[in-house]
Amino acid sequence: MKKNRTEKDTIAAISTPIGVGGLAIIRISGLKAIKVASKIFRAKNKKSISKAKSHTIKYGHIFSYPKNIKPIDEVLLSLMRGPKTYTTEDVVEISCHGGLVSARVILELLLRSGARLAEPGEFTKRALINGRIDLLQAEAVNDMVNAKTDKSLQLAFEHLKGNFSSSIKQMADGLADIISDIEAAIDFDSQHIKSLNKKKIKGNLKRKLDTLEKMLREADYGIVVNEGISVVICGKANVGKSSLMNAFLKTEKVIVSPIAGTTRDTIEEIINIKGVALKFIDTAGIIKSAGILEAKSIEKTIESLKKADLALLILDVSKKITSDDKKIMDLISDKPHIIALNKVDLKNNINFKSMSDFLNNKKVIHISAIRRTNLDKLEEEILKCVFDGHTRNINSQMINNLRQKELIKNSYNALSRGYKSLNDNLSYEFVSLDLREALNHLLTITGQAVSADILERIFSKFCIGK
Repeated sequence: MKKNRTEKDTIAAISTPIGVGGLAIIRISGLKAIKVASKIFRAKNKKSISKAKSHTIKYGHIFSYPKNIKPIDEVLLSLMRGPKTYTTEDVVEISCHGGLVSARVILELLLRSGARLAEPGEFTKRALINGRIDLLQAEAVNDMVNAKTDKSLQLAFEHLKGNFSSSIKQMADGLADIISDIEAAIDFDSQHIKSLNKKKIKGNLKRKLDTLEKMLREADYGIVVNEGISVVICGKANVGKSSLMNAFLKTEKVIVSPIAGTTRDTIEEIINIKGVALKFIDTAGIIKSAGILEAKSIEKTIESLKKADLALLILDVSKKITSDDKKIMDLISDKPHIIALNKVDLKNNINFKSMSDFLNNKKVIHISAIRRTNLDKLEEEILKCVFDGHTRNINSQMINNLRQKELIKNSYNALSRGYKSLNDNLSYEFVSLDLREALNHLLTITGQAVSADILERIFSKFCIGK
């Protein structure tokens, strides 16, 4: 059935989250958007919307279709004619009362009236296909929807404005000009090749290499700002993991009890630390003798540790190191980790000699989760582990996902080979091949040279209605 779907179909979807709320918005786009909406909408002034001016709002009611007998909801209808719309097609947006039923019923009526349900990200995909935005901007739309901090929102907006796209396109255009000059000379004779300004070409390529290198230097920071990282709080039972989670959240959200094993499931919360979204995961304590429930919880803890970007090991300073502590140390030894000694307000009974091999001159943060002592130092240490403690200002040329980073890296490598071939006085044919490869990677970034499979993968991450 999916094969019969085309870009000419009129599509519809609910663009707001499902649930109880003040308003919900149903979006329609396509050649028949206005015709489809007119089948179920009746304006208060009884005028047809088919002849209404673009970018106007009409007040009226939604009626059931095909039997328009009883009104279903009181709505506002926004009518926007292409090409000055999000998709460049005719777009209609119906604002109805929020709730679990109204928006769904109206969507079903639109589907019955000739529209089909939009696929994830299909509105944005049409904006891309119709030339309103490029692939970098399309990704930015999804990044803005999913932004977890003010910095990730700022970075997404910088991309949405198109400044990053302009930089990539400008570089690609310049590279295409160089390739054109080289290949034109190759097509003629050696006299034309001699006429090429080799020094100028090298200088041009060096500037492009420097720009790409700077992008790669800042890439990991941009990716972390955009996507955040996962931090697993681990340790044996009753060392204060849940207390630390509550201290970070500044609320008593996680149950805390002196009884070991209170936390039996992983608890996840997003915490904003200096503009970086950290997904903190509070896990069950690892204990030697565990029942069936505890054993299942420990399995989840170990699984979370395997997937985590960073492990935060909590040790109880008032207790001696046990085999349970050492088991966790073994689990995280090959993963980036931070050691925090909790309960510094109590008597120090910890035996450092028994864990000297694991410590190996590592920095240890002394904290009290209950009294929130030195949490600021712990936050600083976490940020150091994330990107060596160097925060940067958000700029319009900052990479913010792995797709972009890989393509920039591939372009940089191909460009480096072409630059070296030029320096080594190799045949211009070799130089041209490398430069063409570099150009293709740049064009893939903005979507000018991208396969349908890659587009499908990118837009599958979007929500339906965007």
